[in-house]
Amino acid sequence: MRKWLFGFTGLLFAVAIYLFYFPTDLDPVFWRPPKAPELAGKYLKNDLLARMDVLSPGYCHQCEDVDVDTQGRIYGGDSKGRIIRLDPQSGESEVFADTKGRPLGLDFDRVGNLVVADAEKGLLRIDSSGQVESLVTGYEDQRFTFTNDLEIADNGIIYFSEASRKFDLQHYKMDLLEHRPNGRVFAYDPASGATTLLLDNLYFANGVAVSHDQTFLLINETGAYRVRRYWLKGERKGTSDVFIQNLPGFPDGISKGSKGVFWVALVSPRDPKVDRLMVQPAVRKMLSRLPDFLLPSPKRFAFVIGLDRDAHVVYNLQDPDPENFAEISSVQERDGWLYLGSLSDNGIGKLIRPL
Repeated sequence: MRKWLFGFTGLLFAVAIYLFYFPTDLDPVFWRPPKAPELAGKYLKNDLLARMDVLSPGYCHQCEDVDVDTQGRIYGGDSKGRIIRLDPQSGESEVFADTKGRPLGLDFDRVGNLVVADAEKGLLRIDSSGQVESLVTGYEDQRFTFTNDLEIADNGIIYFSEASRKFDLQHYKMDLLEHRPNGRVFAYDPASGATTLLLDNLYFANGVAVSHDQTFLLINETGAYRVRRYWLKGERKGTSDVFIQNLPGFPDGISKGSKGVFWVALVSPRDPKVDRLMVQPAVRKMLSRLPDFLLPSPKRFAFVIGLDRDAHVVYNLQDPDPENFAEISSVQERDGWLYLGSLSDNGIGKLIRPL
C-alpha cells in the first residue's frame, strides 16, 4: 500500500511539474468579460433556425463560408481544401477547385473570379475554370499565420482578416485562451498588388463586411464578443470604434444582406466556464498543455442575428437543440434566401429570409 501511495504521489508531482513549469508559447493576460446578456428580450430563445433545409448533407464537410455566383450556384470551402460547387436546381455537387490548404472566406469579384481567404495559403483567386492563383501570402516579409475572411468592395479592393499572427488554425483555441490582440485586417489592391495594414491589435479577427454605402468596414472580434468598425471614408477615415459589444455568443462570419442588414453568425453561445477562466491567466496557461479534446469547445447551438446600420438587433434566429446543422459560421443572403456554413457539420444550410 505504501509503495502504491508513493507511486501515486510521484505521479501527481510529475503532473504538477508538467502543468506548471513545462514550457508553453501561451502568454495569457487577465481579462474580465462583461456579464453575458441573457437569452431574453432581443435575444429571446427561439427555434426559427430549426426550419432550415440542409443542402447536399453528405458533402461539403465543415464548409465554414459560402457564396453564390451569378448563376445561383453555391460554393463552400471544405476541410480537405476543396471548393465544392452545388447546383440547387439539380442538387448535384462537384469539386470546383482545390487550394491544397484550408479555404475559409469566399467572395466573388466583379468579373466572376472567386477570391478565397485560405488559412494556410493566404489570399487566393480562382478563375471560372477552377485554376488557382496566389495573390498574397504575407506582409513585410512575414508570412500570414491564419488568413480568415474577406470581402471585396465595390472599387475592387479586397479587405481580409488574419485571425492571429501567432497561432495557426489548428491552434485557434490557444489564441482565444491567451486573449492578446494578435489579429489584423488588411486591404489588398488587385490593380497594384499592394497590401496595406489597416488595423491591428484585434482579438481574433474573423468575419469582414463592407457597409452598403462603402463608408466603413465591420470586423468580428471573436475573442472579445464584439464587432469593430473601421471607417473607410469621411471625417473619421482611418479610425475605428466598437460597432456592437457584449454579444451573447462568439461572432464568426458577418455579411451584408438586403435592406441594410448585416448578418452575424454566432458560432456558439457564451460559456460561463470560459468567461470565468478569463480572469485566471495561470489556469489558462496550465490548460494550454492539455490535449485539444480536453479544452472548451463550441456548443451545438445554431445562432444568427441581423443588425441594422446602427447596430440594433433586428433579427434573432436560433435553434437551441439542432439535429443536423449547428455551429453556424457564416451567412450569405441571395434572392430572399439565407445560405449558411458550419464549423462542424456537413452540407450547406438554406433558410428563407425572415420578413
